[in-house]
Amino acid sequence: MKIKFNRNQRISCITKVLIDNPNKIINLNNFTKMFNAAKSTISEDIVIVREALNKLCMGKVETVAGASGGVKYIPQISSEESKEFVDELCEILKNPMRIIVGNFIYMTDILYDPYIITRAAVIIASKFAELEIDYVITVETKGIPLAFEVAKLLGVQLLIVRRDTKVTEGTTISINYISGSSKRIQTMSLSKRAIKKGSKCIFIDDFMKAGGTANGIINLLKEFESEVLGMGVLIDDVTTQHKLVGEYISLIDFKGIDENGRVELVPSQKKHP
Repeated sequence: MKIKFNRNQRISCITKVLIDNPNKIINLNNFTKMFNAAKSTISEDIVIVREALNKLCMGKVETVAGASGGVKYIPQISSEESKEFVDELCEILKNPMRIIVGNFIYMTDILYDPYIITRAAVIIASKFAELEIDYVITVETKGIPLAFEVAKLLGVQLLIVRRDTKVTEGTTISINYISGSSKRIQTMSLSKRAIKKGSKCIFIDDFMKAGGTANGIINLLKEFESEVLGMGVLIDDVTTQHKLVGEYISLIDFKGIDENGRVELVPSQKKHP
């Protein structure tokens, strides 16, 4: 005996499936089999889900035509909620107790807080939602949680570039690059099996100072005949005026620590493409 579901139950389940699989095309047949319902009934349910999410600025539900088509959920966040979150994060990071030796800010707890990183990722991912990309790429280690969440929301795989080669990675391609801030020569590597030639990527990281790492990523991907279509960082150090990269988006501007020991952080003022 097959279980019967009413409309409220179907809508609840459809919403969960879509949100759990952002930017993944879900064929309507999956829902018709799940609920033992006609495709026309499922289509009506999806219209209700679409309208509700749209009114609340919680994301878009798009219909994809064709034999392999269906529907997909694209995460979004309202400008008001985005501003509220960034303001709140600035206040958290301004705590003088976060200043450590060398006038750095302690951020590890923030970068590994699922609640904070998930919300930051929605904002960043929404900026790249219109791009057709194959991978999100980052460098080990602190940028991984944010990059992972962005990759999940965009429905693509995450690539992690290593500072050192690992035997478990197999054959790798390595490049030397100059750190934009310290001007030291450093190394980054990526397994030849990790990425297909001709891929389109976006680079995500937790912090940008002079852009040396981001520039290194651009050059590394050239070795794979691939390219970076966009860049996003959580915090941009605006005290470093001459960046090695041009176009990128950021959520917060770090303006340094003033003479009174106060951390100067504000929502990003720049209008990067």
